[in-house]
Amino acid sequence: MAWEGLAAEFLQVPTVTRAYTAACILTTAAVQLELLTPFQLYFNPHLVFRKFQVWRLVTNFLFFGPLGFSFFFNMLFVFRYCRMLEEGSFRGRTADFVFMFLFGGILMTLLGFLGSLFFLGQALVAMLVYVWSRRSPQVRVNFFGLLTFQAPFLPWALMGFSLLLGNSILVDLLGIAVGHIYYFLEDVFPNQPGGKRLLLTPSFLKLLLDAPEEDPNYLPLPEEQPGPLQQ
Repeated sequence: MAWEGLAAEFLQVPTVTRAYTAACILTTAAVQLELLTPFQLYFNPHLVFRKFQVWRLVTNFLFFGPLGFSFFFNMLFVFRYCRMLEEGSFRGRTADFVFMFLFGGILMTLLGFLGSLFFLGQALVAMLVYVWSRRSPQVRVNFFGLLTFQAPFLPWALMGFSLLLGNSILVDLLGIAVGHIYYFLEDVFPNQPGGKRLLLTPSFLKLLLDAPEEDPNYLPLPEEQPGPLQQ
């Protein structure tokens, strides 16, 4: 019964958050069960473009290391802030949310190639947290019961925590930089004099992922109108 309740709760989670979280957990489980190895997942341009192992463009965003504190820490932030974005500023805009993932993933891959970074999932988490924090500047965040501060400080607190765990902050900085680029192009530049939106979600994504908009000029048939049906 507990599993049924957990599954029912998980199905209430928005689509993109549910899919990405599940993909990360399943990938880690496959590595733990030795069905896969990290060497099959990491980003390697030579193997991608010479050996056509194109799955590495995706799988490097899904693996956060073996089961342990770092993995559960990252999953907590993936689930929490991805969900808050999807249910908040991206509510009803699934295509725009997926496009943000695509934009961030492509830019991180290009910059990660220059920095010889092999796994970029933590950078994606930093990007999600950064975008949420800039769109929620008045929200106060309680950081594990230790500190309380305004939301825009959260990405930097996460980076400091990552440093305390002995991790490289280069991945976090990459995610923050890409998150800022997205935030500037999507939220800041269009509102400047002479500015406009440069990040336009492709129409095929909207067609696939968003509910069709109702035609304001549509007149429902009599049987579709509320009230008693006239015979």
